[in-house]
Amino acid sequence: MNLKDLNINKTWTLFLDRDGVINRLRENDYVKNWNEFEFIPGVKESIAGLSKIFGRIVVVTNQQGIGKGLYTAQDLNQIHSKMISAIEDAGGKIDRIYFAPALEIENSPLRKPNTGMAELAVSDFPDIQLNKSIIVGDSVTDMIFGKRAGMKTVFVGNKNVNENEMKMIEYRVLDLFDFWTTLISQ
Repeated sequence: MNLKDLNINKTWTLFLDRDGVINRLRENDYVKNWNEFEFIPGVKESIAGLSKIFGRIVVVTNQQGIGKGLYTAQDLNQIHSKMISAIEDAGGKIDRIYFAPALEIENSPLRKPNTGMAELAVSDFPDIQLNKSIIVGDSVTDMIFGKRAGMKTVFVGNKNVNENEMKMIEYRVLDLFDFWTTLISQ
C-alpha cells in the first residue's frame, strides 16, 4: 500500500515532529533561540499544501534542552510563535504545538515514544481519530510513538535503521516536501 491509498481527507490529522522535519536538526545541540532555527527548504510551502489536505496539523516535539536548563519554556514559545507566523505567511497552519520538556531519563508520559502528547491532542481536539492520523518524524522514537498511539508512520530522511526498527516504519520519504508531493501526485 502506498500513501495515496490511504485516501486522506479533512477528517485526518497530521502529527509532525519538529527538529529534523520542520527545521534543520542541530547535531548534538538544541535550537535555543530563533536565530538558531532554520527551516528545511520547502517546508513552509509543504505545510501550506498539507493544510489543504489534512483537517488538523499538530506538532509534537521532545525538548529536553529545557530540562537541561539550556533554554526556557518561554524561549521555546517565542521560537514557536515565530515559526507559526512564518508558516501562516506562507499559507499554512499549525493547530497546536505540544512539547515535552523533561529529560529522557525521567520517562515522562509526555516524552516520545510515550503517547502523552497524542493523548493531549485528542483531549484538546476530540474529533482527532488516531487511526486516521499520521506521524511524520525523523527518528525511530517518533515511529514508536506513532505505532503506540495507533497512527500511520512516515519516516523522513535516509538514516540507516536496523531490521527491528524498520518494523515501526510504514512509509519512507526524503523530507516533508517529498511527503506532500507524494500525496498530491497523480
